[in-house]
Amino acid sequence: MRENDMLEKEEIFSKVLRAGRRTYFFDVRATKADDYYITITESKKFTEDDGSFHFKKHKIYLYKEDFSAFAEILNDMTSYVLNQKGEEVISERHQKDFKKEYSEQNSETVDNKNFTDLDFDDI
Repeated sequence: MRENDMLEKEEIFSKVLRAGRRTYFFDVRATKADDYYITITESKKFTEDDGSFHFKKHKIYLYKEDFSAFAEILNDMTSYVLNQKGEEVISERHQKDFKKEYSEQNSETVDNKNFTDLDFDDI
């Protein structure tokens, strides 16, 4: 079987989640024995000083025998974070707090023009 035929056979079902500089790929693939498993790939874009860029990828393989435990733990972890910290993104909350504090200290209206949007990945 040609390599392209095998790749087509392996890619059964896919979804993509774009999240800023990161992209997550969720793929159902087939084994040689025609059973299914899932790959989750994180792809992150890095830009060099000269404007060129490259991607770093991290991949995990999730097999059927681990689905239930994986889903249970993922649910537990996401529920814990949301219960402890809420759904608001902390970096956004800190930026709002900083703008408010800056405004109070300088007794002037602060608008977005005074701030640069920074992602921790930019540092």
